[in-house]
Amino acid sequence: MDYIELKVFTDSDFAEIVTAELAEIGFESFIETDEGLNAYIVEEIFDKNNIEEIFSKYATQTLITFEFSRVEKKNWNDEWEKNYDTVKIDDICLIRASFHPSEGFPYEIIINPKMSFGTGHHETTYLMIKNQLKISHVHKVVLDVGCGTGILGIMASKLAASYVEAFDIEEWAVENARENFELNDCKNSNVQLGTIETLHLNKTFDIILANINRNILLKEIPKYSHLLNIDGFLLLSGFYESDAEEIKECAVSGGLKEIEKSVKNSWSAVIYQKII
Repeated sequence: MDYIELKVFTDSDFAEIVTAELAEIGFESFIETDEGLNAYIVEEIFDKNNIEEIFSKYATQTLITFEFSRVEKKNWNDEWEKNYDTVKIDDICLIRASFHPSEGFPYEIIINPKMSFGTGHHETTYLMIKNQLKISHVHKVVLDVGCGTGILGIMASKLAASYVEAFDIEEWAVENARENFELNDCKNSNVQLGTIETLHLNKTFDIILANINRNILLKEIPKYSHLLNIDGFLLLSGFYESDAEEIKECAVSGGLKEIEKSVKNSWSAVIYQKII
């Protein structure tokens, strides 16, 4: 049985979205690349028209191009493992897959991603975890918005949060996050399918984590502020440094004060604190 290798060239912002879309139409395996991603599907069910239809939905938001070719069946797990490196954050936190050995870091997060995203390799995830390490999570109640693989919620649990609530709009992400929470022995957690509007959260939080795109942040920051306890922290990323001022204006209008901003390769991350 042969496969079709689809090479997608797009911004890293959209790689996860594209992955989810392709998974819905039968693509089985994904490998992140510097240019976007490679995806694989059984040749018999490949339909170029389906690809073009999906990508046309995002044509006004970003440039997406692709090329495809026939390849012989491979052991995709072996291919993925060859391309999946550990992530080290300031000699304090190691992010690794279950096939990597432990290296004795104070904190180690094991992530086996279904779609190979949300692993700590992206600048925004890296910055978010660095910021988490700067604030106390001890006995705190934490909300992880758009949790993906669950990596930020797992970090919160390892930093001694008393409870972690996480959610995502994608069913595959929810399943993967639950698996990763279990893999990291995070018993004080719950992962749900939905959005901040549909879940009707009936509690407040000491820390809210949101590593999602700029447009969603601008829409939802007022909701985060409403759910945040006084003196609580809101950690944001998923946007470029050029968007930071607009994000700040939205946050300040919601009663939040900027505590610290950091940048990595033009990506920005910010810590806010609720003051009113």
